[in-house]
Amino acid sequence: MVSIRDVALRANVSIGTVSKYLNAPQRVAPDTKKRISKAIKDLGYIRNEAARQLRAGESRTLAFVALELNNPFFGDVADAMERRAAQSGLFLFIVSSNGDAGREGQYIEMFAQQRVYGVILASGMTRERELDLLFKRRIPTVLVDAYSQTDRFSSTSVDDFLGAERAVSHLIAQGCRSIAFIGGEIQIHQIAERLRGARAAVDAHPGVRLEVIPTVERSVQAGLVAGEQFLGRKRADWPDGIFAANDSLAIGIMQAISSGSELRIPEDIAVVGYDDIDFASSAAVPLSTVRRPREVFGRSAVDLVKDQAESSEPLPVRSIVIQPELIIRQSSQRV
Repeated sequence: MVSIRDVALRANVSIGTVSKYLNAPQRVAPDTKKRISKAIKDLGYIRNEAARQLRAGESRTLAFVALELNNPFFGDVADAMERRAAQSGLFLFIVSSNGDAGREGQYIEMFAQQRVYGVILASGMTRERELDLLFKRRIPTVLVDAYSQTDRFSSTSVDDFLGAERAVSHLIAQGCRSIAFIGGEIQIHQIAERLRGARAAVDAHPGVRLEVIPTVERSVQAGLVAGEQFLGRKRADWPDGIFAANDSLAIGIMQAISSGSELRIPEDIAVVGYDDIDFASSAAVPLSTVRRPREVFGRSAVDLVKDQAESSEPLPVRSIVIQPELIIRQSSQRV
């Protein structure tokens, strides 16, 4: 690996002069600049920008920890963040915990060591230990798609309880009386809130029952497996309404219903998802879903971090809660 010392030797100047060329080229004589530039080109020297920023305490790297990148929702949020970050001269570094709290902790420790510009957490499962680390290191941190459980971090979120309650109330209004909630790990805050909202809607309507069918993942494949699971039971035990924790699951479930039975959507089984990803409206049976504003999530999260990072004094914690919107399409529209 070519070092700054190698460049200095090739250009016949001191290491300090090469450093000055890299950081303040206007202070280097024209002839010397030409020699250093040629040496860099001949040797293929690449500056270690991360190390320079770490020494200077001026990182422009913004870290985004997503729950899962196989969910198009998080990809869209990351895209909005990237465009907003670019406007401020920031570079977005994206990682996924994939529902693994231990792995997420390793990422957060790495970001703290590198003194990144800021951290955006969208996993809904960050442990208190990692949050303490970010707070003590004074790294601007914003929670996305989750409520802040303390007064230390700003957050931007959707009212998942309300979104789920509206989705299940809609299924009940369509005549569904046996509803299945199909979702991932309940320890994930967002999933827990959606289940809580679903239960509240069912509890408000006597004679309606709710079954919980857990999944290991929240992917199309996981939805396909869950659909095959309940279709394998006797007909009397099938639900007539399904609320899926996200759109990917809902799409997999609809694939299982369409290919593995003669059931009709929504006449026999009505389906509602969550997120309103792009594919939801163009599925074979357009999917009813709860819309979460991906663009707003991305922009507001970057703005909240930027405000903290560039303020000379600690700013008050801000919690932005966005109201969800129920989008009704063919997959659930019976009447």
